[in-house]
Amino acid sequence: MKARSATPESATRLQILDHAITRFAQSGYAGVSMRDVAGDVGISAAALYHHFPDKQALYLAAMEQAFARNQEGIVAMLESQLPPLERLALFVHRFAALVARDEEFRKLVQRELLDADAARIALLVEQVFRKPHDAIVALARELVTDLDPYLLADSVIGMVLFDHQSAPLRRHVRGRALAADRPEAIARHVTALVTRAVARQDR
Repeated sequence: MKARSATPESATRLQILDHAITRFAQSGYAGVSMRDVAGDVGISAAALYHHFPDKQALYLAAMEQAFARNQEGIVAMLESQLPPLERLALFVHRFAALVARDEEFRKLVQRELLDADAARIALLVEQVFRKPHDAIVALARELVTDLDPYLLADSVIGMVLFDHQSAPLRRHVRGRALAADRPEAIARHVTALVTRAVARQDR
């Protein structure tokens, strides 16, 4: 069966989202107007409103698109039948590679955490973050029984993000090997820390 080609409307919508992701990553939610995005795409503001009724709807769709293009296969891997430590290693390596590869994705997450808009974060959690985060928490619950699985999941994510974000600073520390800032090195380090915590629990 021959796949259908994208309609002009769906192609325009994807183009809008691509430009919106770039804008929101660079300037944050408050720093972007619907007119900005329309100008980037080369359409009128009225045409943009045909696709998205307001900035919040555009922002949520842009965040969803940014996550969708990056989380393919991650949830399925987290929920697979592989042993928990193997799933942990796979997740950490994929996430570290993603954070290093997609600067816009990384900035979107950083800006949202800095803005800390309670209503917007609640919508993002429900509509964008919940499924992958639930899968990571479920894995954390399998790995350890004496730690809060939510805090453990957040710690794993946070270690990967911070290790990557702080790499420019660490490069000026004398005696450090630059290779230690590569995504695969960060992933090995985070995986080793969690694996050792799990091993101690089993003693």
